[in-house]
Amino acid sequence: MTEIIGIRFRGGPKEYYFDPRGLTVEPGQYVIVETAAGQEYARCVTGNHEVEDSEVVQPLRPVLRLATENDKRTWQLNREREKDAMRVCQKKIAQHGLDMKLVRVDCNFDGSKIIFYFTSEGRVDFRALVRDLAAEFRARIELRQIGVRDEAKLLGGIGICGRPFCCAEFLDDFIPVSIKMAKTQNLSLNPTKISGTCGRLMCCLKYEQDAYEDAVRRCPKQDSFVLTPDGPGNITNVDLLREQSVVRLDDAPEAPKRYHNSELNVLRNGKGSRDGIVIPRERPERYRAPEDEADKPMLSEEAHAFFGTDAAEPGEEKRRSHRGGRGRRRGGEKTDGAQEQPAKQEKGEKPPKADKPRSERRRGEKAEGAATADKPKVPDQPKPEGGESDKPRRRHHRGGRNHRRGGGGGEGGAPKTEA
Repeated sequence: MTEIIGIRFRGGPKEYYFDPRGLTVEPGQYVIVETAAGQEYARCVTGNHEVEDSEVVQPLRPVLRLATENDKRTWQLNREREKDAMRVCQKKIAQHGLDMKLVRVDCNFDGSKIIFYFTSEGRVDFRALVRDLAAEFRARIELRQIGVRDEAKLLGGIGICGRPFCCAEFLDDFIPVSIKMAKTQNLSLNPTKISGTCGRLMCCLKYEQDAYEDAVRRCPKQDSFVLTPDGPGNITNVDLLREQSVVRLDDAPEAPKRYHNSELNVLRNGKGSRDGIVIPRERPERYRAPEDEADKPMLSEEAHAFFGTDAAEPGEEKRRSHRGGRGRRRGGEKTDGAQEQPAKQEKGEKPPKADKPRSERRRGEKAEGAATADKPKVPDQPKPEGGESDKPRRRHHRGGRNHRRGGGGGEGGAPKTEA
């Protein structure tokens, strides 16, 4: 572990680590530190703390001392000197007729070096300018050409979002931004809307790029051929944030509908022909927000109609049980499965399978058992050996759960009655 403090210099949000050398520095205090350009006056942003040895680059520059009132006055005099150097340099640039824009002037703490930052579209021959400035200020002169993004970082300002520039407030380094990020996020490609004050693409396009790329991988592409609960259609628009898609159905192309991505069965991803594509008979289920089954309230008639289920008839209080069979009413009556199934197909739910549901098989067995009980007994019909009753007249469904009361007789042919 290495003990360090965090230092931030004027005109930059980047934090640098320095060795305190036994000094206790509180956040907000000013210190004098040793740098490659000489002594500098800087502010402490993080006090004494320890970090892993792998997080620092040895050797660390030392902290010379805590700043005094005399050091503060020297720093203020250097700021006044920078203003004079700015005015003089702008006059010299105009005299030499150089195509350059002066951005800022920095003077180091001991006053032995002055740095001039400028922007230009091309290369500039400023050797004569350097000689004039050195004769004027009697110090070492350095001219640095920077880009437009560095200019915005040095000057600062307010962005179109109403907050200070990210590069001047917290960004340590510039991140690469491309026009592909704007396309992925479905932003307008108008340069005036996606460009910052510096004239380059806004740095904030990179912040949510990973989330959009993940959403693009999970969502279907535009113009894809999909199967929805209401039938097949083509996707006309994709909303990545809501994970929804607008589909133009083949049956009703004039009224596109919006579906959640979990309701779509992608038959062809992207543009292409429909030739050879087989549309499945089973359609996707309606999307419902995840919720505990026991905490769901009873659905109203409007909710039943919205989710594609049968609504209660006007004037009747037929409410479906929440966990019971889909066709069972609480009052004990049951709906006819043959009449209920076509209504489900019209509303886009799954078509019936080849085999009958278990409830219909049970109802068929009950009806067959009742018909057998109503038939008259043939007196001349021989009984099987051993006194056992006729097997067709006794039906047991799954261990005798649905034993028919009048189906057949027990031993000796006598009919059984319920005790």
